[in-house]
Amino acid sequence: MRANPGMRRDVLLAVLSVGAVAVTSILGQVATFPNLVPWYAGLIKPSFNPPNWIFGPVWTTLYGLMAFALWRVLRAPGELGRRRARAVGWFAWLLLLNAAWSWMFFWAHSPLLGLVNILPQLLVTVATARSFAQIDRLAGLCLLPLIGWVAFAGVLNAAIWLLNG
Repeated sequence: MRANPGMRRDVLLAVLSVGAVAVTSILGQVATFPNLVPWYAGLIKPSFNPPNWIFGPVWTTLYGLMAFALWRVLRAPGELGRRRARAVGWFAWLLLLNAAWSWMFFWAHSPLLGLVNILPQLLVTVATARSFAQIDRLAGLCLLPLIGWVAFAGVLNAAIWLLNG
């Protein structure tokens, strides 16, 4: 029994979506993990700073939603060519800024550089969600938790920068 071409295409797009998001996650982890101790552990943090263990499950969930959203946009009907290209372009910028933040904040040991990244990252995330929603409502909705988290991360990043001069 042969797999039907539509199913094969969906699986290929799922692998592509998960792969793009996984590469972003790995690039961020390469910059983050070696700098958690002693650098990050030694920073003064605000009272609302979540415990370290929360970041793994949150990012796993967010990355899963991001991959699912991208998959839905990629497999939407073919007549959306230009709109889809724009949405995927926004998503590529989102991934780039997401990975770059870890390098700017953790690898460079610079909450200020992280802060320089986080506002454009938030704006690009909002633009991506809007662009995705124009193609597939559920795909756009899947990015709402990411918008909330990036906004929270911006406030947290600013507080860490202010507390550590």
